Amino acid sequence: MQITAVHGDITDQRVDAIVNAANSAMRGGGGVDGAIHRAGGPAVLEDCIARFPHGLPTGDAGWTTAGDLPARWVIHVVGPNRHAGQTDRSLLLSCYRRALEVADELGAATIAFPLISAGVYGWPKDDAIAAALEVLRSVDTADTAVTEARIVAFDAPTYEMVRAALDVES
Repeated sequence: MQITAVHGDITDQRVDAIVNAANSAMRGGGGVDGAIHRAGGPAVLEDCIARFPHGLPTGDAGWTTAGDLPARWVIHVVGPNRHAGQTDRSLLLSCYRRALEVADELGAATIAFPLISAGVYGWPKDDAIAAALEVLRSVDTADTAVTEARIVAFDAPTYEMVRAALDVES
């Protein structure tokens, strides 16, 4: 699987699936979640309500339509909220694993990830990057249809951190 760093807006990514860092209620929110719901339009929220009437637990993933986004699907993951005392790193790793499993269920070959939990949920960016790369690099290409995983950073400093981590680990 090719892993790349992208500096930009995840809602602009032309991939099969974009990953949304959602809250457990699955009804939209701030940050990446709010941006995806705004850009995707009402179809994303309608599908969230229909598919996840009781939300999703932390560390899990599910999919919806992408609505008006250039992607085909949105894969919603619920990352751990450090500010709420959720410090179990295995939950963060699970988000990336579950997103890839859902991508495979959908037949998605290309996927774009934000840094899950690294925004308002307070996970340290360096460890969020390390967690993403730990999971993405551990995937056996024989076990997945995903050929490209993008880590999309909205701001330049975060993009440089992701790019540097990719350079170090390659």
